[in-house]
Amino acid sequence: MNRSYKNIFYVLLLVCNLTFIEHLRAAFPEHPIRLVVPSGAGGVTDSLARLLAIELSQNLGQQVFIENRPGASGISGTQFVATAAPDGYTLLMVFPSHVTNPSLFSKLPYDTTKAFSPVSLVSSVSMVFVVPKDSPANSLKEFITYAKSNPGKLNFSTVGSGSLGHLGAELFNSMIGATMTHVPYKGSPQAMTALVTGEADMYLVASASSALPLIKAKQIKALGVSTKDRLSILPNTPSMSEIVRGYDVQGWNGILAPAGTPPDVIEKLNKAIIKSVASVEFTKKLRQEGATGSTSTPAEFQHLIAKDIAKWAKVIKEANIQLD
Repeated sequence: MNRSYKNIFYVLLLVCNLTFIEHLRAAFPEHPIRLVVPSGAGGVTDSLARLLAIELSQNLGQQVFIENRPGASGISGTQFVATAAPDGYTLLMVFPSHVTNPSLFSKLPYDTTKAFSPVSLVSSVSMVFVVPKDSPANSLKEFITYAKSNPGKLNFSTVGSGSLGHLGAELFNSMIGATMTHVPYKGSPQAMTALVTGEADMYLVASASSALPLIKAKQIKALGVSTKDRLSILPNTPSMSEIVRGYDVQGWNGILAPAGTPPDVIEKLNKAIIKSVASVEFTKKLRQEGATGSTSTPAEFQHLIAKDIAKWAKVIKEANIQLD
C-alpha cells in the first residue's frame, strides 16, 4: 500500500472511530443511572431526590435509582461519587453541607471545586424563623429588640453543629449584633420539641412543611422566612430581609457528576433535569415541601457553589466553628 492510500486509510479509520464514539455518546443513557444521596432516607434531600428520580426516569428513558450513602456530614457519599467513573451513570444530589464542609473540616478526601462537574440546580428551600407561642416577640423586629436587650440570655436550637440552621442563626446573630447561645440537638424532632416547650427561644427550621402544622395549631409562631421571597404556603410571613437588609439563607439541592464527564452527557442531563423540575407534578410536590423549582446552567450552578463557599467560610471563621 503506497503512502497516499495509507493516508486515506488512516483518515477513514479516524472518521469511523469518531463516528462510533459519537454514536455511543448519543445513545446515553443505555442503562440505569445511580443518583447518590449523601444523607439518610426520609430527609428533605432524600424526598426531593426520589421525586426527581421519577421524572428523570421518564425523560431519560432509563431508570434513575436512589442510593443513600449517609455519614460524616455528607462526606462519605460525596467521596464515593468523586471517585466514580465520569460517564454520567453515577450522579450526586448535594445540599448546602457541600459548600460548608470545606470550612468546617480541616481536610476533605476530595477537592470540592475540582472533583465534580456541575449539572444543574434543582430546588431552592427557605428556612422558617420560629419562636415559642409564649415568646414576647410577635414579629421579627420585636424579636431583634428582645434579643439585643437580653445579651447572652437567649438560645437557639439546631439539628447539629455546622448545619445550615446553625450557620443561618450565627449569621443572624452577627447581622443584628446579638449574642444568642447555640444549643445543638440530635435531630429536627428534638430541636422542635425544645422550641415548643420553651427550652429554646428560637429555631431556624429547615422545612416549612414540617413547621406548618405547629404554626397552624398556634403551638409556635413564624416570624420570618430566610429567603428574599415569601413562601406560598406562608404568605403572611415576611422575608427576614424585609427587616434585616441583606439577610438571605437559601437551602438548595443540585446535581453534580464526577469531573471529566463528557460535556454532551452533562448537557443531556441538564436538559432532562430542567424538563423534570418544570413538570406540574414535581412543582406541586415541591410546594408541599415548602420548596420551589430552581434550575440552572452548569456554569450558573458552579458560580453558586463558589459564592456560597466564600459566604459560609466567613461566617464559620467569625463564629469559630470547627467539626474536627
